[in-house]
Amino acid sequence: MNIAVAGASGRMGRMLIEAICNAADARLSGALDIAGAPALGSDAAAFLGRTSEVRIESDLAAGLANAGFLIDFTRPEGTLRHLQYCAGHGIKLIIGTTGFDAAGKAAIAAAAERTAIVFAPNMSVGVNVTMKLLEMAARNFAEGYDIEIIEAHHRHKVDAPSGTALQMGEVIAGALGRKLDDVAVYERHGVTGEREPSSIGFATIRGGDIVGDHTVLFAGSGERIEISHKSSSRVSYAHGALRAARFLRDKATGLYDMQDVLGLRQS
Repeated sequence: MNIAVAGASGRMGRMLIEAICNAADARLSGALDIAGAPALGSDAAAFLGRTSEVRIESDLAAGLANAGFLIDFTRPEGTLRHLQYCAGHGIKLIIGTTGFDAAGKAAIAAAAERTAIVFAPNMSVGVNVTMKLLEMAARNFAEGYDIEIIEAHHRHKVDAPSGTALQMGEVIAGALGRKLDDVAVYERHGVTGEREPSSIGFATIRGGDIVGDHTVLFAGSGERIEISHKSSSRVSYAHGALRAARFLRDKATGLYDMQDVLGLRQS
């Protein structure tokens, strides 16, 4: 698989490059970063002490000339620019970017009619198995349990709640036959009144170098059930992204997520 990486000089970009360079069935074929980035023109694998013969580019045509896949964990505005180019040139996309609005998500769905895309706010295999556990739990805790989602990330994260926390909320709401937009509570301050039983609450923590912690609390009378996932490294996201690329090898078009990649959709 000839894979290019967007945001190549960032923390996640470097983790992806290392995973690709260490994979027997993948080859780093392109690297992108924003115009003016200090690393432009340098070898994409230089931080590993090795030579990849791939230079970090800001020009899409140059950076994606030899790519069959692009893995993108950047920002919505950058991903949407990459999306249009990839859809027009038959390059398959693995999108881990979060923070899209409804129009951005619609653009991704439209592009999936022209190329194959895996779009997931969290590529970790563990997180996506956790999503399945939450779906099962929600069905059994439909009555008599209050649901709260607590997430923590590093100080540099720019969107809140995290895409993973929102996906957890959507999974739970769907299992309960609700729409998250109708029941989500994103902040509490002052005299809030009693808790609405059907609501799903969110709490956000930002600090330090926390990679990503997510806990869903089902609080009933006399007992509490907590389902948690904690990331200690971004390597799980990189390995999940490679698994998503392998899933797309025989797909020409279509929009998929990690539940499809892991075969959890119908299980």
